[in-house]
Amino acid sequence: MNTHKKVGTRSFQLVSMTTILLLHLFFVSLFVFLQVRNIRFSFFFSYFYLSLVLFFIPYFMSTAVSRESKAHVKKSDPKAKTEESAAVSKSLYEEHEQLLRQLELLNLKTMIVKTDLHQLMIQEHSAKEEVKRIQAVPLVLGNFVEAVDSARCIVSGTSGTHYFVKLLSTLNREMLKPNTSVGLHKGSNACVKILPSETDATVSLVSSEDKPSVNYSDVGGLDMQKQEIREAVELPLTHSYLYQQIGIDPPRGVLLYGPPGTGKTMLVKAVASQTKASFIRVVGSEFVHKYLGEGPRKVRDVFRLAKENAPSIIFIDEVDSIATKRFDAQTGADREVQRVLVELLTQMDGFDQTTNVKVIMATNRWDTLDPALLRPGRLDRKIEFPYPDRRQKRLVFQVCSSKMNLSPEVDLEDYITRPDKLSGADIQAVCQEAGMLAVRKNRYVIIPRDFEKAYRTVIKKTGEENYEFYK
Repeated sequence: MNTHKKVGTRSFQLVSMTTILLLHLFFVSLFVFLQVRNIRFSFFFSYFYLSLVLFFIPYFMSTAVSRESKAHVKKSDPKAKTEESAAVSKSLYEEHEQLLRQLELLNLKTMIVKTDLHQLMIQEHSAKEEVKRIQAVPLVLGNFVEAVDSARCIVSGTSGTHYFVKLLSTLNREMLKPNTSVGLHKGSNACVKILPSETDATVSLVSSEDKPSVNYSDVGGLDMQKQEIREAVELPLTHSYLYQQIGIDPPRGVLLYGPPGTGKTMLVKAVASQTKASFIRVVGSEFVHKYLGEGPRKVRDVFRLAKENAPSIIFIDEVDSIATKRFDAQTGADREVQRVLVELLTQMDGFDQTTNVKVIMATNRWDTLDPALLRPGRLDRKIEFPYPDRRQKRLVFQVCSSKMNLSPEVDLEDYITRPDKLSGADIQAVCQEAGMLAVRKNRYVIIPRDFEKAYRTVIKKTGEENYEFYK
């Protein structure tokens, strides 16, 4: 069948070529004739080229048919199929062998990398141990002066002598600032350790979680005192532009004075809770230390910490323990207290207004304070906390008894109208004692008898003579 197809293709090719050849002869003769007669021959010339095209078409067709027939013959040949399969298998086998060799090479490289990594880890451990040994005490104390380059710096020793020394490569360069305390190697004076700041560890900020959850509404009465302390402390921190528009400086410090239990510390707790400023609380007696110079240093640490975390509020409770009127001290303890006062005066008069640091002081004996502390420029606003009058008593009783389970027979107005001098803390004690009496009797309701007994107990404990001292 393939032979017949091949013969038919060749016959078709010969017939086509013969026909085209005759057409060529005809057109050539016609062309010569027209040339002799000087007749335009563009039309016939086009036919001439067309015949050339027609001459090659059968040839290419026959060639394509012959190639197809050859491919068909080759495809139908079993021997050719076997040879082709063998060639493909050989190629795949060679590719497989090449991939295996590459896999072995990668495994070998992986083992080498793991070995190198293990060696590096050993070297790192040795280097860390060496750094620990270098940084081990005893170290010579010094101060960082300036960095020369990434590996060397200038430091000063305790005697004031400057040294050009090496810098340990593991130290954080961003923490090296002028006058930073550093540890120097005992033998080479190399800078090997950055020491923590000089801030006393006992001075710390009151975190947002530890801030008292006291609102202004929890403080009964004291409407004028609330307004004054908000104007002096809270508004300058939250709305400083108001003072700038008016053209005045806000108060630097506030003094809260009055008898015990009148709400001074309670109101400061509300200020700390309502503002987002950092809050530092210290007691005046904490500045008094055994060793010379420790008290003034702690004062500096408190104000330094406040400046670093501005806006901030410093609350010094019982300030009369360190700020009494100065006199000719005869003992070392008295002289140390006076040094603390001098440092406090310097810090309050010297810190910049732009740092947003506010100072609140509280005392029961403001008459004993040094006049230099009370002058304007240090404690600009002095807020008095007197004993509550009848209206203030009513407000305090309402706040203290708002969560109590009172009997309808309890008349708080009876205790409000009594002439006894009661502070806010006394009123709170009356309510608490009345509740304790009800618990003692296994009752869930507080009756008038509980309040009456509690009132007499609190009045008996306080006494009138205690209040005469603070007049």
